[in-house]
Amino acid sequence: MNDNYFETFIAVAEDCKVAQAKVPEPRGGKPTVAMMQYEMLSKPFEHTQEEVLFEVWLARQDNLDATALAEDELVAMREQFFAKGQPCLRASPLTKTHGWGVIFDADGKAALVAMESPDYNKHLNNPNLEVLKAMRSKRAS
Repeated sequence: MNDNYFETFIAVAEDCKVAQAKVPEPRGGKPTVAMMQYEMLSKPFEHTQEEVLFEVWLARQDNLDATALAEDELVAMREQFFAKGQPCLRASPLTKTHGWGVIFDADGKAALVAMESPDYNKHLNNPNLEVLKAMRSKRAS
């Protein structure tokens, strides 16, 4: 099973309340999901969606020291994690509330695109990309 996107652009949610992309901040002194995803995706075209989703989930497991796990244990945990459906980056706080689009290349590697940038509109109107909207935060009324 492959949950990655290829040659796809995830546009900011229609009900996103920011006018320009903002860098996520910690909440209660702890890193948020948005912060961890931002940290990984701010290195352009280095990670796939699956890598981001799994690594962030793994880092948030309080009772687990990921550095102490053997490679086969990590592989098994990853398989178990993706055995049930996982919300994709269309449901990420980055695309829903922080004003970041996500572009995926032909290899499935992702990069962030600020909604106010010229690249954002270029990707949004690129006929060679599949363009998807991020999930809305609230139901349409």
